[in-house]
Amino acid sequence: MSRTPPQPVRHSAPSGTDLDDATQDSSWRDYGHADLPAILGSALECFISQGYHGTTIREVAAHAGLSVPGLYYHYASKHALLVALMSHAMSDLWRRSEQALAEAGDSVSRRFDLLIECMVLFHARRRELAFISFSEIRSLDAEARAEHIAARDRQQRLIEDVVRDGARGGEFATPFPREVSTALITMCTGVAQWFHPGGTLSPEDLAQRYRRIARMTVGAAPDA
Repeated sequence: MSRTPPQPVRHSAPSGTDLDDATQDSSWRDYGHADLPAILGSALECFISQGYHGTTIREVAAHAGLSVPGLYYHYASKHALLVALMSHAMSDLWRRSEQALAEAGDSVSRRFDLLIECMVLFHARRRELAFISFSEIRSLDAEARAEHIAARDRQQRLIEDVVRDGARGGEFATPFPREVSTALITMCTGVAQWFHPGGTLSPEDLAQRYRRIARMTVGAAPDA
């Protein structure tokens, strides 16, 4: 998907709202297009292969086919690249989650199923981006870290809220909704650490299995 080249100020800190209108209209299950700008895609590949601290800004620039000053025109520092990647990840997951909830409607059970499916698909389909977003929180400065954690907590509350609603309404039998929510979030986000494409399960197959596992975990009736 083509995107307008980012401006330096725009990516100096996570905005959480850097998705264009075309991306906003896409399906939450659709991962057919790589939606990272080319520079961020290059940075992600370098960070995955060499680690954030093991990558130099010169290496990112060379990978992107730019000079170092050319890269600095778009991003003020290596840290700004990391911030932009992590902001993109959280914005994309949030958008997809909102679309999944809109599809689910008012049913608590359906909201739960689609949130689990959404989380698993994202962490399987965008596993490298999700992995960096988790593993490199330590590399953010204090302000960026606080904003990222706030975005992460907002995302996690979606699961916490639906599990709480299901337990209160009697649809979920678990007596420990808070602890179950934490376990489910950890289970879904952990997919980015071990999933590899080309294995015995596709991301869609895995999402369906995780939906069943998640329903058993909260003590819900089997997924029809």
